[in-house]
Order: sequence, then C-alpha cells, then structure tokens
Amino acid sequence: MKRFSTKHPGVFYRNADRIGGPGKEKVFYIVFKKDGKVHEEKAGRQYVDDMSAAKAARYRGERIEGKRLSPKDIRQTRRDKTWTINALWDEYKQAHPENKGLKNEDSKFLKNVEDGIGRKKPEEISLLDVDRLRIKLQKVGKHTTAVRVLELLRRTINFGVNRALIKPLPFKIKIPTLNNQTTEDLSSEQLNNLLMAIDKDSHPHAGPMMKLTLFSGLRRGELFSLQWKDIDFDRGFINIRDPKGGADQKIPVNDGVRTILGALSRNDGPYVFPGRNGGRRTSIGDQVRRIKKAAGLPEGFRPLHGLRHVFASMLASSGEVDMYTLQKLLTHKSPAMTMRYAHLRDETLKKASDLAGSLIERAVNDTKSEKVVSLNHKK
Repeated sequence: MKRFSTKHPGVFYRNADRIGGPGKEKVFYIVFKKDGKVHEEKAGRQYVDDMSAAKAARYRGERIEGKRLSPKDIRQTRRDKTWTINALWDEYKQAHPENKGLKNEDSKFLKNVEDGIGRKKPEEISLLDVDRLRIKLQKVGKHTTAVRVLELLRRTINFGVNRALIKPLPFKIKIPTLNNQTTEDLSSEQLNNLLMAIDKDSHPHAGPMMKLTLFSGLRRGELFSLQWKDIDFDRGFINIRDPKGGADQKIPVNDGVRTILGALSRNDGPYVFPGRNGGRRTSIGDQVRRIKKAAGLPEGFRPLHGLRHVFASMLASSGEVDMYTLQKLLTHKSPAMTMRYAHLRDETLKKASDLAGSLIERAVNDTKSEKVVSLNHKK
C-alpha cells in the first residue's frame, strides 16, 4: 500500500479499510534506527487505537529511548506473564480504549471480582466459585449486578482465550435470566409537563434528543451515532447504522421528526448531536435527568430509554399498528422483544370490542323505543 508522509520525522501512514465502521482510516507506522539497525513498526490505527501522527511521533521517541517495548517483546512478556483474572481484565481495558462504558464496568469489576475470583488464574476457578459469586450478589437483591458481573467475568475469560493467553474453562459460565421487561409509560399530564420542561431548558441538544426519541423511538446510542448523512429528507427516511448489533435499517421521518431536525443548527461536523470538538457524543445523562426532574416525572423513569417505551406504548395502545410494523419501527431483531407491548394492543382491542357491544345494545334499545312510540301513537 502507498505510504503517506507526515510532518513528523520517521512517521508515515497508509490508508486501510476502517475496522468497525464504513470508509477508510489511517494506519500509522514509525521508522527509526537503533543499535545499527533500521526498525519499522506499526504504531496503531486512527480510530480503533485512537492513534495520530503526533502520538506516533511520541511512540517513536519512547522506542528510541528504550522507554517502550517492541511489539515482539510485548508478546513475549504476555506469554511469560501470570494471567490471573485481574491481569486479564487490565489487559482487556488496555485493548479497548474506545469502549466508553469501561469506567462503569471497571467499578463493578473492582467491587465484586478483584478481591475474590480476580486473584485466581482461570485454571484455578471452579464452577462452585462462580456459583458462590452469583448467590452472594443475588442474596442481597442485586440481581442486575449479578448478571452484569458474570457477563464481565465471561467476557474477560473469552478475551484471554481469543488472545491465546489462557486455555478455555472446562465449564460454561451461565448468566442468570434477568426480568428486564419493564414497559415505561407516561400519562397525558406527565407528557405535557415534560414537553414544557424541554421548551424551558437551555441545553441545545438534551431536549431535542428527548423529543426525537419520543417521536421516533431511536435508542440512546443511535442518537449519539446519528449523522446528517444518515437522514434522507427527500425520501423521508433515517438510516440506522448497526442498530444494537444488527443489520442497517431504515425508519420513516414523520412530521414531528422533521420539525425537530429542522430546528437544529447545522455544524461543520458530521454528527446531528455532536460532543466535544464536534466528535461523537458519549453522554447526556446529567442534562436529560435535569429536564426529567423539572417535569416532575417518577424517579425510576429513564429519560431516554423510557421515552422509547412511551413511543412504542402509544402506537401499541392505538390499536392501529400491528406487532410486525411496531417491530420494524423499533428495529427489534426478534418479535419476542416487541411482544412486551402486545398486552397494550390487546387492551385496546378489548375496549373496541366492548364499544361494539355497547353500540349494538344501544341500537337495539333505540329500536325498542321507536316501537313503543309507534304503538302509543296508534292507540
């Protein structure tokens, strides 16, 4: 592949297919002379490793000064290292700097794994150890934490196996089933209070993001990733790239969505709701919680995901949208996820059926009344 020079001596890059996304990305390399030999090493990729020409230049300086190991030495060190669960987790964190949720996951790991199973090597862990960890968390009512912690443990071990650092466990770590079928909804009054609170809030993105979720059902991560190029105003569709790990899908742009997007100020960057320096946004929690509090919504209501439920609940309750259509609008991969709203539709159908019965009964009563009036008239 063609080399492209940079303003930093001994640093160049090649263009390659981007990992984890469309398009191209730069792959930076360094060249330096040490001990009479010329070395050429890969410094990292533009997006996956968050590498830049300046960072590659610092990397090169550290290699020349002997402050950084060569890739070969790093691989040897890894092979010679004693891989406990804690060590594997540290290695996993270093390998995934792009994972913005690692801070929260690391907190769970340190609190629940580090001083117990974390000190052991994978071959020293038994199924009983894993079960005791699960029982310990579930006994104090931390069912969700038990699921998350065991998922972290399994992910850490799988990472070590995939990197050929450890051997697979002789058993599978089973994740307990979590009843996460909460369907949040808002009354008309609560919804009105929320919309008024959004209009009064000064943040340029928090309110519009909440409104867009309410009118479209977009997920939080989809809002963060949404780019102007994904919106086709002419055809009236939004292209959702990689929706929760699935294939790209399209959802329609309704009048409400069109109004919300049309009121936003366009910037030079690609993102509809940009973060710092125009890059991809990674959080909006404090701002949307402020709006939720101002609207007086219940403490347990989730400002963005809850509004996705409201979107789905309103459609299901209307009785005018079938489950297949709702599944497509929510971009659910399986109809099983959409079926949580089926009871709302069934309730609407039941009310419609009851209404039909009332109308028939009213018609019958009206006919009887007309007959009575007719008989009295003849008399």
